[in-house]
Amino acid sequence: MAEKKLVEAITSMDVDFAQWYTDIVKKAELIDYTSVKGCMVIKPAGYAIWELLQKQLDERFKEAGVQNVYLPMFIPESLLEKEKDHVEGFAPEVAWVTHGGLQPLQERLCVRPTSETLFCDFYKNDVQSYRDLPKVYNQWCSVVRWEKETRPFLRSREFLWQEGHTAHSTAEEAEERTIQMLNVYADFCEEVLAIPVIKGRKTDKEKFAGAVATYTIESLMHDGKALQSGTSHNFGDGFAKAFGIQFTDKDNTLKYVHQTSWGMSTRIIGAIIMVHGDDFGLVLPPKVAPVQVAIIPIQQKKEGVLEKAYELRERLKGSFRVKVDDTDKSPGYKFAEAEMRGFPLRLEIGPKDIEEGKCVLCRRDTREKIEVSLDEVEGKVRELLETIHHDMLEKARAHRDLHTYTAKDKGEFEKLFTEKAGFVKAMWCGEQSCEEIIKEKWSVTSRCIPFEQEQITDTCVCCGKPAKKMVYWGRAY
Repeated sequence: MAEKKLVEAITSMDVDFAQWYTDIVKKAELIDYTSVKGCMVIKPAGYAIWELLQKQLDERFKEAGVQNVYLPMFIPESLLEKEKDHVEGFAPEVAWVTHGGLQPLQERLCVRPTSETLFCDFYKNDVQSYRDLPKVYNQWCSVVRWEKETRPFLRSREFLWQEGHTAHSTAEEAEERTIQMLNVYADFCEEVLAIPVIKGRKTDKEKFAGAVATYTIESLMHDGKALQSGTSHNFGDGFAKAFGIQFTDKDNTLKYVHQTSWGMSTRIIGAIIMVHGDDFGLVLPPKVAPVQVAIIPIQQKKEGVLEKAYELRERLKGSFRVKVDDTDKSPGYKFAEAEMRGFPLRLEIGPKDIEEGKCVLCRRDTREKIEVSLDEVEGKVRELLETIHHDMLEKARAHRDLHTYTAKDKGEFEKLFTEKAGFVKAMWCGEQSCEEIIKEKWSVTSRCIPFEQEQITDTCVCCGKPAKKMVYWGRAY
């Protein structure tokens, strides 16, 4: 009964997707709730995913010439107010510090919702000449946004992320860096997380407060909702003018720097759960799975079984992340638990297998079982982990493509969002008023103007006027 009960405890994703998600983050022990409303404990199983993710993303940053720094978590109110659009965009979500100890502060301090203003204040003194540029900095930190509705990983009042902040001597260089970092995110999602993404530009309505242009990668969750998975912003020289960040150029004239900013957060763990998970629990991409191979000894009290399991662990642990489940639970319970936690491979070994010089490898993604000779275990594990990543990416891509629709006119657009869940590609005139009508009528937002444009029709799906761009529309987290 125990193994049945463990799996039964997860609500089916087709019955109630939101409850399924909550069940998984709780039962796979990724998070716990706290007495601080809207904030979560990231437990070891969840934090280990973040560490692996952070390590591999940071390696890619360093290859792209990024250096890590750390700035304070407090921002004086006067500093935050220097860039009007920026402060207006964040005002509703800001948490304020009003006292230091028992003394009221002379000036309120905001707990960083993002660090543009602090980086600007820092660059103002750090950049004097064209020789000081570019500055390509990033920080790994937490930020606080006082969200009304919270959800583990997807939206919490405090979350972990990285925020890159760069300064350049020309507009071209800033734009180049903005796109470069977007591509780093897109490649990372596909090559590490097995999540396919759509790359594009946000509309002016949806762009970051204070940016000239915001670029995004959008992914589609299993329930047909979109998730903004990483963004990269070109600030132009707007912040530089507000903060007085100038440098002496080669021609001896004073110029303003051009800046960028880009970020990815713990919300991406939510994407991993919702893109790959199933009714048995988590399905983790091998490159961010804290345990890649779970070794389950069968009839472990019989002589030699546990020893063989430990011997296999020693053989594999130099190349893979391996764990032996030597608890006294039943094998069926251990299987269900390994599935719940999303370990990519389960290695089963019992007395009969040892006698025959083999073991069984079970894939988490397809639940297929493969008999493998003990001599060939290392090679087979490596091959299977690569196959699993490839198959998970292709499965997610097929799901996204199957749930991407095209609407030629308002009637089709409305019908699709009434009857289906997914991305809808449709033409847009470029007017914000049409975006607002679409949001109000159907609770749908523009996800991005993809770099790869198609001409579906000549007219806007909302107003019927001449169309300027093809847009991906969707309901989002």
